[in-house]
Amino acid sequence: MRILLTGVAGFIGMHTAIRLIEDGHQVIGIDNLNSYYDVSLKQARLEHIGRSQAFSFTRADLADRQAVEDIFASSQPETVINLAAQAGVRYSLEDPHSYIESNITGFTHILEGCRHYDVQNLVYASSSSVYGLNGEMPFSEQSPANHPVALYGATKKANEVLAHSYSHLFDLPTTGLRFFTVYGPWGRPDMALFSFTRDILEGRPIDIYNHGNMMRDFTYIDDIVEGVVQTAYHPARPDPDFDPRHPDSGTSSAPWRIFNIGNGQPVQLMDYITALETALGIEAKKNFMPIQPGDVPATWADTSRLDSWVGFKPDTPVTEGVARFVDWYRTYYQRKC
Repeated sequence: MRILLTGVAGFIGMHTAIRLIEDGHQVIGIDNLNSYYDVSLKQARLEHIGRSQAFSFTRADLADRQAVEDIFASSQPETVINLAAQAGVRYSLEDPHSYIESNITGFTHILEGCRHYDVQNLVYASSSSVYGLNGEMPFSEQSPANHPVALYGATKKANEVLAHSYSHLFDLPTTGLRFFTVYGPWGRPDMALFSFTRDILEGRPIDIYNHGNMMRDFTYIDDIVEGVVQTAYHPARPDPDFDPRHPDSGTSSAPWRIFNIGNGQPVQLMDYITALETALGIEAKKNFMPIQPGDVPATWADTSRLDSWVGFKPDTPVTEGVARFVDWYRTYYQRKC
C-alpha cells in the first residue's frame, strides 16, 4: 500500500515507518520537526529509518492547509496513519494554542484530505488522557470519556468526535487508538523514563510526583507499533449490533472504532523506577513532590476489544522494556557507565 504517515520523525512514527517498510509498503512521511524537544533526536530518527525507495520525507506542518492538500494530491495514499500531534500533558498549560493548531486544525486537514482523495482507511493516535476523571478501572472503550483533565486529552477526544462525523457523513473508515504511557528506545526526552535515566546517570535527584503514589499502564513501543499496523490492516466497519438508544462509546453504525492499546497490567511508579535502577545498576536520589495539574493517579487499559479485532494483546513486561531502553540510551549517548 501507499501509506501516508504523519509525525514520522516522532518516537512512535519512526518505529511505525520501519515496520511498514519491512512489510513491503510505500511510506510517505510528514513531520514539521518542531522544537518542542531536541530536533537532532528527530533528525537521528529519520536517519535511522534509512534511505529507501520505499520511503520519502516531506517537512510540513499539518496546520498548513495548502501543504497538506498538496501532499495528498501528489502521493494519493490508500491508507493514512496520523501520529502527528503536539504532545505533552503539562506543556498544554503553557502553550494551549499549539495544541489547537496541531491537534485540531491539523487533524481536520487530514480528515479533509482523506475525504477528497478516496483514502480507504484512517488510523490516528488518540490517548488514554481522554479518560480523565473516569475512575472505573480498567478503562474500557465502552465507557464515556467526557471529563479530560488537561487540554491535551480534550484535543484527543475532539479528534475522536471529528473522525466519527467524517465516518458517518462520508463512509470513511476511521480507527482511533488510545495509547497508554508509551516507552522504549528512541523515546521522547520529556517523558519520565528518559528524564529519570538522564538524571540518575548525571547524579541528580529525580522528581517523583504524587509522592510516588501513581500507577501507569506502561506500554512498550513494539506493542504500540503492532497495534497501529494491525488496525491499518483491519479497517473499521459499522457495528451491526450498535443500538442508538444505548450507544456504545467505542463503536458506531458508521465505520468508526476506538481501541485501547495498553499492556493491561498497570505498574506502580515506584516499581517502574526500581526496574530502571536495576537496569542502570544505580540507586536513584529521589525528590517526592505533589501531583501536577493535568495528571491522574492511575491508568489501566482493557485491551480485550483490540485482541478481538486484530488478534493481538500487548504483553512486554516493564523489566524487559526498561532494560532495552537503557541499552539504547547508553549507546546513543555513548556513556561510559
